[in-house]
Amino acid sequence: MGYLVIACYRPKPGKDAELLAAVRDHLPVLRREELATERAPIVMRASDGTLVEVFEWVSKEAVDQAHSNAAVNALWARFDAVSEYVRLQDLQEARDLFAHFEPVAAILAG
Repeated sequence: MGYLVIACYRPKPGKDAELLAAVRDHLPVLRREELATERAPIVMRASDGTLVEVFEWVSKEAVDQAHSNAAVNALWARFDAVSEYVRLQDLQEARDLFAHFEPVAAILAG
């Protein structure tokens, strides 16, 4: 059984395009390393520009394995260079009873 996660990436100033590219590459890398399932991700944008990605790890253990995987660490270094990780609870939308986000799934196609 998989393990769903919600990850939030706030782009650094002027780094929106690079962050979109990193998110586009994220699941293909995790899948090549057999760490993420084939479940389609959901990518959304918060009102402050933060990208919110929902995807599925193959297991809780896969998360631990990712931290010692060279390909994943290289990709995460790209994320570090262009964004900061934020908590879902820190997004304005998370304070609403029904959180609404702008869909950006089209970036995943290419």
